[in-house]
Amino acid sequence: MSKRIFISLPVNDLSASIAFYKALGFEQNLPFSDDTAAGMIWSEAIHVMLLSHAKWRSFTELPLPPAGTAGHMLNLSLDSREAVDQMNQAAAAHGGRADVNPVQDHGFMYSRDLADPDGHLWGAFWMDPAAMPGADRA
Repeated sequence: MSKRIFISLPVNDLSASIAFYKALGFEQNLPFSDDTAAGMIWSEAIHVMLLSHAKWRSFTELPLPPAGTAGHMLNLSLDSREAVDQMNQAAAAHGGRADVNPVQDHGFMYSRDLADPDGHLWGAFWMDPAAMPGADRA
């Protein structure tokens, strides 16, 4: 089996979260979805499981982080600067927050961070490794 990552996220409103992630470009994996969870596919290697709080509790009894806090940020590489901008616009239009941190533009790398409706942080970025400072010395 190829290596993949499955990210589990607790969500308050499963339907709203499904709509949010679809707007960002994820596809719903219906065989792994029901009224307590939704499998969402970003790529062959990256899958997100959106879990109702009750379903989340079947995996762990550790407390959920308080609203407004962040314990991690997940980052997705995109094909262009325009795609980064579009993902942030989609986040804001579908119940999330765009630009939760300052926009980063280093020329060779461009990133904008967003939050889903539950405050889970995602960094959308584009990078051109050939344009990195010192890349011509490799």
